[in-house]
Amino acid sequence: MASSIGGGDAGEGEWLKVAELRAMAEAQDPHVKEVDNLTLRRFLRARGHVVGKASAMLLKFVAWRREAVPGGVMPAELVRTELSHEMTYMAGTDRAGRPVMLAFPAKHFSATRDMAGFKRYIVYLFDAMCARIPRGQEKFLCVVDLKGWGYANCDVRAYIAAIEILQSYYPERLGKALMIHVPYLFMKAWKVVQPFIDANTRDKFVFVDDKSLEETLRREMEDGQLPEMYGGKMPIVPLA
Repeated sequence: MASSIGGGDAGEGEWLKVAELRAMAEAQDPHVKEVDNLTLRRFLRARGHVVGKASAMLLKFVAWRREAVPGGVMPAELVRTELSHEMTYMAGTDRAGRPVMLAFPAKHFSATRDMAGFKRYIVYLFDAMCARIPRGQEKFLCVVDLKGWGYANCDVRAYIAAIEILQSYYPERLGKALMIHVPYLFMKAWKVVQPFIDANTRDKFVFVDDKSLEETLRREMEDGQLPEMYGGKMPIVPLA
């Protein structure tokens, strides 16, 4: 059952651990039967191939998913307000074939944020990104453009909530997050957020200096896939 699907080849030993994980988790929650092997493998990798820890993480995910998305799909109607702010856009793919998402935190305002609605929006967003991941890949690339970000946009609670959802329920899905046009003020907020990010996830956030922005983006994306706003040819589309 060896496979080369995303994130590196899986050897026989890893698939045996996936089977062990399935058996352990299913014994505690039959709903685990609905989870595919590639998802189980991501949870296993997220916990360093320690089956017991991966099982605890997986069981938490299955219970959360059943409550947070009871129908299996987050309806757009439930996040219509958040979608209207056009905080996130879909672009092309990077050189590894991973879909690219653009996020604009300056369009988020803490004073008008509803936390329950924001969490639903994050689930909708990550589900949409995962649905775009092609066969042969398991991750996506995110470009977080902080141009124009200021005090009114600072929302540490929301950032922590989004990261907790990402690392707890979408393990091994984020390939890299390029943080660009980063104002000094944001780094103060980031210091508050950092302790809530596990080491695996933290390493995926890359802060890019303005002077090396073009070089960095072109290293990640070919011209035809680079968004027009950064000098490429790819039009971007708001998440809908």
